Amino acid sequence: MDFITLEKLQYNELKNQVQAHCVSGLGKHLLEKLEPSTNLQIVQTRLNETTEGRTLLDAEGHIPFTGITNIEATIKSLEKGQILHTTELLALSDFLRGCRRLKQFMEGHTFLAPLLASYAGSMTELKGLEEEINQAITGSRVDSRASRELRRIRQAIEATEEKIKGRLNKFLNSAGNKTYIQEFFITKKDDRFTIPIKASYKNQVPGSVIEVSAKGATVFIEPQTIAKLNEQLTVLKTEEAIEEYQILATLTGMALEQLHPLQINLELVSHYDMVFAKAKYSKQISGSAPSLNEHGYIRLVEATHPLLPSDAVPLNFEVGDTYRSLVITGPNAGGKTLVLKTIGLLTLATMSGFHIHAKPGTEIAVFDQIFADIGDNQSLENALSTFSSHMKHLSEILARSKNNTLLLFDEIGSGTEPNEGAALAISILEEFYLKGCITVATTHYGEIKRFSEQHSDFMNAAMQFNPDTLEPQYKLLIGTSGDSNALWISRKMNIPEHVVVRAKAYIDSKSYTFERVHTDRIKKPAAPVQAPTELYPFERGDRVILTDRQETALIYEGPDSYGNLTVFYEDEFLTVHARRVSLDIPAKDLYPEGYDIDALFVDYKTRKREHDITRGSKKALRQLQKEMRNPSSD
Repeated sequence: MDFITLEKLQYNELKNQVQAHCVSGLGKHLLEKLEPSTNLQIVQTRLNETTEGRTLLDAEGHIPFTGITNIEATIKSLEKGQILHTTELLALSDFLRGCRRLKQFMEGHTFLAPLLASYAGSMTELKGLEEEINQAITGSRVDSRASRELRRIRQAIEATEEKIKGRLNKFLNSAGNKTYIQEFFITKKDDRFTIPIKASYKNQVPGSVIEVSAKGATVFIEPQTIAKLNEQLTVLKTEEAIEEYQILATLTGMALEQLHPLQINLELVSHYDMVFAKAKYSKQISGSAPSLNEHGYIRLVEATHPLLPSDAVPLNFEVGDTYRSLVITGPNAGGKTLVLKTIGLLTLATMSGFHIHAKPGTEIAVFDQIFADIGDNQSLENALSTFSSHMKHLSEILARSKNNTLLLFDEIGSGTEPNEGAALAISILEEFYLKGCITVATTHYGEIKRFSEQHSDFMNAAMQFNPDTLEPQYKLLIGTSGDSNALWISRKMNIPEHVVVRAKAYIDSKSYTFERVHTDRIKKPAAPVQAPTELYPFERGDRVILTDRQETALIYEGPDSYGNLTVFYEDEFLTVHARRVSLDIPAKDLYPEGYDIDALFVDYKTRKREHDITRGSKKALRQLQKEMRNPSSD
């Protein structure tokens, strides 16, 4: 999709509003990458997902995403072979518990949301791994119950520390040591037990100086009587760290064995987060899914711009049925530009799977391209005037437009001498029309309005104004009309020569050709196809890996509307979800061109018999007749 158009129509601002409803960074990341789809099937699937999500929200009030966080960094650590920390393992356990609850919730609401519930079938419950982590780690620390050796080491540590404290308390309570002691308490420095001693008496106390206070008045001495115990404690601490590392390594290994199911779970949870963010946004705006088509017809019934307050004046609009181009006239500040932005953004929103605020009867076309030329495109960097910049942009749009393109032009032909600008705008609009495009344009030029009145496939519209105060009403009324170097600049901006020549003829003669668009350029309605193909692009004959068995199979059929495939495995046909398989080798790389892929799924004896019958073998026909007379012989 054209980047400039997305910016002009504030598409990213709309996505930001939807992102605010995500419960984690997972859905936000998917929404950041989301773009409008030009595939009718994908758009319909996206809208169905949002509709089912909205139904669940309305029925239940909330979706159980508790504990689910972004574990992408943990997945990457596993892929790199790094040992996971306790916090990462706890986050993984919380994620698995959240996945389990979400799966149970979705499977329990198949009636309300069959499409979304079908996705949950690909989610793996790893309760064993979840329990192992919870048993081994408590409060971000490896629990003593994790292994017998760790329990023994920690018991030894506790016993050694008690001995150390006993000897230090005896040192503190000795009358002979009171003169040397700065403060009567035990403190740890560099993980060693010490006593604060006055600096002037440091040589009077047998032991090692571990640390000196900032002012130098106190030294922290490890008395000689506990030196050996402190060394034992250090050894035990090292053994503890090694045993903890082994436990973390074991848990990491268990997680690594489940890497693929974890990746699928992460993908599904991310998708659910995005879908329910769309559903929450739909509930916020009281949105609904419009009807779809792919032949350029747009009908808006009481629709409002997604970024305007809910009490904004709604828009009623239609194009693409009895006329394919609409010209909107009227003074500035009447709302013409807002009409263009509303049409464009609602179309982009629909193609992204967002509900829109509109009444029943609303219908949106799925376009291959959408282009908008709105606002002042003056380029200081290239020293182009507003008019020149518009012509440059229009030239690029002309080169890229096809018969399934939506065009939105604000004040087309403006910025130059009115007669030339109007004639050039008429010629450009006609060129887009002959390409089969759907066009909505605003203008001040009466000449464009007159052309639109006379062309049978164009229609005029005007913004309603109060006749007494001349204040704008922001309502669109369809069917109501409300010397420069333009040609030279257009040639310099690579506007096709025949378009410029036609504009010059219109300036001179005021007579128009009214050539009709060829029927081959008009996109016709296609039969609806239900199977969603956005996620599962498998073809018959593809060799795939069954992730649950780590063995290969062949694609026979699918996916269906819920993403289920039929695969041929060990002379049997199995039904599996597309998320449970991964592509090994595509069919186009496995078999020569023209190869009969159906033969893969029929044994040799059956194929030979069918071949013999086809070529008229008397022996095969007699055998067939015999079987028909004696069906029980098989």
